[in-house]
Amino acid sequence: MGLLKFIAVGAAIGYGINYITKKGPDGRSILDDITEDAPEWFDKAKNFATEKVEQVIQQSKPNSGY
Repeated sequence: MGLLKFIAVGAAIGYGINYITKKGPDGRSILDDITEDAPEWFDKAKNFATEKVEQVIQQSKPNSGY
């Protein structure tokens, strides 16, 4: 049973790689689009993480009015 699962997972991975690297009518693949947009996504994720860290820091400070 383990061998059958291994074969099925390998086939699914092979099909997935084929799908994302297949060129469309415009000559571009899904992988091309992902690699082109990755720096923009990284910057958005970095800004989001920075904002969330700042919110946690602000919430963890004790109130000085008491």
